[in-house]
Amino acid sequence: MSKFAIFFILLYAGGLLAVLAYNGAAAFFLYQIVYMMNPEDRWWGSEIPALRYSFITSIMMLLALAFKYQEYSKLSPWRQQPVFRWMLVFLLLHFIAYFYALDPIAHDRFTGYFWRLVVVMFVAYKLLNTEKLLNIAIWMYLLGATYVGYYGHSMGRDNRGRLSGIGMVDTSGDSNLAAAALVPAVVILIYYAWQGNWKTRALVFICSAFVVNVLVLANSRGAFLGVLAGASLFVCFMLFSRVQKARQRLTAAVIVVAGLAGSVSLTDDTFWQRMGTLQADEQGQRGADGRGRLHFWFGTFDMIKDYPMGMGIGGYSVVSGAYLDRSKTNYSIERRVPHSTWFQVLGDFGWLGLFVFVGMLVSVFRMSHKAKQFVIKQGRPEIYHKIVALECGLVGFLAAATFIDRARAEILFWMILFLASSANVYYLQYLAREKLIQAEKMPRAGRVQQPRRGALVPELQQNAKTIKE
Repeated sequence: MSKFAIFFILLYAGGLLAVLAYNGAAAFFLYQIVYMMNPEDRWWGSEIPALRYSFITSIMMLLALAFKYQEYSKLSPWRQQPVFRWMLVFLLLHFIAYFYALDPIAHDRFTGYFWRLVVVMFVAYKLLNTEKLLNIAIWMYLLGATYVGYYGHSMGRDNRGRLSGIGMVDTSGDSNLAAAALVPAVVILIYYAWQGNWKTRALVFICSAFVVNVLVLANSRGAFLGVLAGASLFVCFMLFSRVQKARQRLTAAVIVVAGLAGSVSLTDDTFWQRMGTLQADEQGQRGADGRGRLHFWFGTFDMIKDYPMGMGIGGYSVVSGAYLDRSKTNYSIERRVPHSTWFQVLGDFGWLGLFVFVGMLVSVFRMSHKAKQFVIKQGRPEIYHKIVALECGLVGFLAAATFIDRARAEILFWMILFLASSANVYYLQYLAREKLIQAEKMPRAGRVQQPRRGALVPELQQNAKTIKE
């Protein structure tokens, strides 16, 4: 048995024991490990027992929540987070689309996957109810991304100059999807490189080397733009935000220089040739397989005119042949998909679906904004920038997802979960404690002293004494 197989078995067994002996949140950490390591598709996967590892960890999460539901609900009530209401509406649209989906098989398969993901996110929010548990969940993601980077480095590029077979559970063998899942990790690692102690920075250095290297090997233009958007936005916050720490701008400048130096050392000609296809040629066409992507996007508008409620999951591929011009793209019929998360949602559920999807994202950003304002008043700039890093990580993923279909991606909902949990831990729980303290004080301040049974209040006692005399 290989070392990786033994390591995974020990890690999985230890995680199950941690759920029973330590905290129910360990089930979600184990869920993250299984997702990132994806044992079923690894070369060492044949050496471990053929179990449904993700399903088992999901059941453990539900049991952990069931045993301490009242306790967890006091710390993490769902009703205080509008994002979960939007998420439920988005899920409801999936079920409604059963009645008109043009590809019922594909719609049923992806809807079944998505409702399970939504359940996991609801349960995980209850479990990640302290700052320590939230930090562990974030680091599980970063370490998982590091493993993907190590695995991709060991495999190397194929004959097309791309990586294949490095993906997670929901990315299959598509290197673009796998690369997009790693984009938020780059931004979060920048934050820890800035705010962490020397041990954390040493770990960040190792993680960053593997994550950035695999992104280069993947040659994903969408991931490149996602990293550029998320990291640039975070550095801009460091430079121009009114919340400043000592030598913050100097640190931002050092990060920029280090990033440029790392790009020169890790990138190669193949990478830059691939990125060069982002620029249009003299005929206005994109290089390589990027040609005609705008044709895919704008073709969605024509489809929605005939299918205002959307076409259900997979419906775009069914009718695309009647709406798209083959001469404007080099994709085969089998690959005719929107190639954009925004147009994917529009094609699946119409304008209503896009409104709900955007509303879900806006709601989580609005709540995180309130959390940032609150921690500023508390004088906690490091927490402010931590929330900013998570926001920029989500922005980076959305930028990458603009060029791929990722409306139901695990990492998208992980980032939403991290932001929602941050707002809960750093903002909502403080408000709840303040309200509780006020509730305890109010009855004492406004309480009217009631006389004991058989006793008279002072005014009546004095009147009785006067009458007696």
